[in-house]
Amino acid sequence: MIDKKVVYGIDFILIVGTLIGVFFAVGYVQPLVIGPIDGLETTNGSILFEFEKANLILIDDNPEFTSPEEIHAEDNLIVNLKPGVYYWKVEGALPGETRQLTIISEVSLKLKESSSGYSLVNSGNTRLNVDIYEDGKKTGDVILEVDEDREVKGTKFIGGQNE
Repeated sequence: MIDKKVVYGIDFILIVGTLIGVFFAVGYVQPLVIGPIDGLETTNGSILFEFEKANLILIDDNPEFTSPEEIHAEDNLIVNLKPGVYYWKVEGALPGETRQLTIISEVSLKLKESSSGYSLVNSGNTRLNVDIYEDGKKTGDVILEVDEDREVKGTKFIGGQNE
């Protein structure tokens, strides 16, 4: 008959070995997030997500992820986001940590002279409302989407973010 101490010793070794194996297995399947860094603030709405051991990105405008956008993807995915604050995490066999990123609004209006007047170009990352003036009087307005240009006539142009 086997001594109780031997049985307890074998049980102890099996339990410790199992715990060590589980510890390394959990670390092995935990998603590894490379980028973007937590707290990133940028005016560029094209965000490169770099990660390993995950196949799902969750992006939401609140940290509780009540209505997340789910993107099934592999590593090195570029997602275009509008200005705002976003919370995101990746999920694989286990969920990853929650991170935050902010896309800052960039208002940029370029004016190019053309044969018929001027071409207004929205070179920022948000929609613009532009008032057009001729000799000090407002003669009209236009709404420009991102990267849109429009031929206009006038002597003064005032643009601002269109909410």
